[in-house]
Amino acid sequence: MPMPPKNKLSLSVQYPDPRLQAMLPRATVRRWVQSALFAPAELTIRFVDAAEGQALNRDYRGKDYATNVLTFAYTEDQDSEITQADIVLCTDVLQREAKEQGKTLAQHAAHLIVHGVLHAQGYDHESDEEAAEMEQIEIELLAALRIPNPYTEDNGPRSV
Repeated sequence: MPMPPKNKLSLSVQYPDPRLQAMLPRATVRRWVQSALFAPAELTIRFVDAAEGQALNRDYRGKDYATNVLTFAYTEDQDSEITQADIVLCTDVLQREAKEQGKTLAQHAAHLIVHGVLHAQGYDHESDEEAAEMEQIEIELLAALRIPNPYTEDNGPRSV
């Protein structure tokens, strides 16, 4: 699958947890987001610490722990021509998982950002068929970014 054509993107990248700001600058994050866009979008990518990640996961999903990525999609089921979403990545979980999975931090962050952007556009992994489709799209998009298949050890974000 070739990378999607560049779509109009309004992107805010926030670093309330600044630990990854130098390693994952806005331009890099933008390139990863753009690689997974199939339509124009208005997105916010936010890097948070474990406390904020846990509070968001608890308050919005009823799960009292910090998770790797949360996507708050505002237009996925509407007839809007512009995808709107907030995508939150937890720095602590991102760092821990990258180490546990033997990936670079950048590889894991790119995967989770692509994963979140796909969620923002209505992709999901609630069924095995949906999961297989979403994983295949992720694998192809990441390959175009020269990032290895994140599912080779079955350690992708589906289990969140």
